[in-house]
Amino acid sequence: MINYVRAFAVMIAGLLLGFAITAVSLGLGRGFGAVHVGPWTAWPRHGGSDIDPYARAVLARSGEAPLGHGQGLAFFADTDSNGAPLDGRCDYRLSDSTPTARFWTLGATSAAGRLIDNPAGRHAFTSSEILRREGGAFAIEIGPQARPGNWLPVAKEPFTLVLRLYDTPLDIESAPDPATFPKIVKLHCA
Repeated sequence: MINYVRAFAVMIAGLLLGFAITAVSLGLGRGFGAVHVGPWTAWPRHGGSDIDPYARAVLARSGEAPLGHGQGLAFFADTDSNGAPLDGRCDYRLSDSTPTARFWTLGATSAAGRLIDNPAGRHAFTSSEILRREGGAFAIEIGPQARPGNWLPVAKEPFTLVLRLYDTPLDIESAPDPATFPKIVKLHCA
């Protein structure tokens, strides 16, 4: 009888350990197959049938609907171009170019992936509405205090930038050129 109790205890311990490891795995990332381009990271398999089970579980838990292979790619950045975490108490400038795409959006979310509540009601910019300088270049100011021009408000907490490229010819299999992605530069902190 004692052997049955031991076997049952080992089974329960194994199940609990398995559940704990799975919970930690789901909380730490978005799955396998990430593509890194400077501070930007994408998971191109999320929109296809070859998605890994961990990514499928993370997406099911978050409720996010990824872009399909033929639709485009979503890139996430939770650090600036120097590798420091994005902090809502600081001001940032996002500038330069974006990879070739028919249409793109750039938004900010909380670290948990939720829209950031703000009095301006602005959650993202699109490629068709952004104010551009002569020659097509642009800059977006990101921070908690309002400012003229392209301003994306954030709360005074960590945040993530999301760049969605729709109908893009970007070849993920060959390493994308970091020079074609926007730079995220920290200006100053409060």
